[in-house]
Amino acid sequence: MKHFTRISVLVAASAMAVLTGCATGAQQETAGQYIDDTTITTRVKTAIYKDEMLKSTEINVETFKGRVQLSGFVSTRPSIDRAGVLAKGVKGVTAVTNDLRLK
Repeated sequence: MKHFTRISVLVAASAMAVLTGCATGAQQETAGQYIDDTTITTRVKTAIYKDEMLKSTEINVETFKGRVQLSGFVSTRPSIDRAGVLAKGVKGVTAVTNDLRLK
């Protein structure tokens, strides 16, 4: 009976280790979240590209868990504001950090 108990404990400990290893933390994404973030990034970049006021080559877009970060250098303050408005309007965006700077 002692042997059976030891095996049960070993199996339970192994299962906990595997499940803990699969958990996502603050710095990790699931495959589904990564795909969602890639889609959001593409949509934000497309919105910026289609806007005649903005030069899409000046603006970098990164997304993590629905939160978009804009970075780069633009020519005018209205360009900074416009990029932020466009990013916020994209489906799936939960927050925007606008780190764009003036040249």
